[in-house]
Amino acid sequence: MKSFYNIIDKIKDAVNAEPFNSNVSFGDIADIDLKKQTIFPLAHIMVNNATINDTYISFNVTLFLMDLVDDSKQSDSSLFLGNNNSQDILNTQLALATRVMRVLQKSDLYRDEFELINPSNCEPFEERFDNALAGWAVTFDINAKTEMTYC
Repeated sequence: MKSFYNIIDKIKDAVNAEPFNSNVSFGDIADIDLKKQTIFPLAHIMVNNATINDTYISFNVTLFLMDLVDDSKQSDSSLFLGNNNSQDILNTQLALATRVMRVLQKSDLYRDEFELINPSNCEPFEERFDNALAGWAVTFDINAKTEMTYC
């Protein structure tokens, strides 16, 4: 059975093909050293759960797209823009999320052995982790073909 690998590899390839990312990681987000400043912008793939159906497996996946927030040394009295680049990060990482979802939406169960189902939910975050990170948590469902047979 290769459906699990097929999905995480396709997500990794789609992210790596875009300019607003440097690294892709996988697994529990708590296991990643987010204090390492050289790994950003970072995409992190986390499989939340899987449901086994008759002829396919449904995976629920969260893709974290994030970058380091850079505080400006110049003072800014604007309450709208603030004194950092968090709006720029949210903009570029949402563009990345949109592009990756479009790539995955082009797949279908017959050609690529998986298909994106339902709309993706994108939740912005700032200060969610120990260091100053901003980005999006993109959660989506994928159905993947399985070769397992009844015995």
